[in-house]
Amino acid sequence: QVQLVESGGGSVQAGGSLRLSCVASGVRYDIACMAWFRQAPGKEREGVAFIDSNGGTTYADSVSGRFTASRYNPNNTLWLRMNSLKPEDTAMYYCASDTIMACLRGRRGADFRYWGQGTQVTVSS
Repeated sequence: QVQLVESGGGSVQAGGSLRLSCVASGVRYDIACMAWFRQAPGKEREGVAFIDSNGGTTYADSVSGRFTASRYNPNNTLWLRMNSLKPEDTAMYYCASDTIMACLRGRRGADFRYWGQGTQVTVSS
C-alpha cells in the first residue's frame, strides 16, 4: 500500500512561485511513476506533470515552460516547482503514483491507484 502526503500549497499573486512536495511511502515499484494532477471547481481533473523513476518528465501544454517536476528516489520525494503562476492555475493539486505502466499508458487519472489528499493552490490577479 502506498501513502502520499502533499504539502506546499498556498496563496500567491499572479507571476509568483510555489513549490509543492509529496512524500511517498510504500513499495518502490508502486511509485515508479509519479504525477501531479489538479482539479479546479467545476472543471475536469487535469494531469499536470508526470515523472518516472529515471527522471523522465512530461508536462501538460498549459504548464510547459513554467512548471518543473523533480524527484529524489532515495527518500521517495516528488516536487513541483511552479513559476509564473496565473489565476487559471488555481486548483487543488494532487500527487499520484503507480507502477511505471501509468507513465507508459495514457497518463490519465484512471491509470493511477494511489493519491494524496491534495493541497490547495490559489493565484490571485
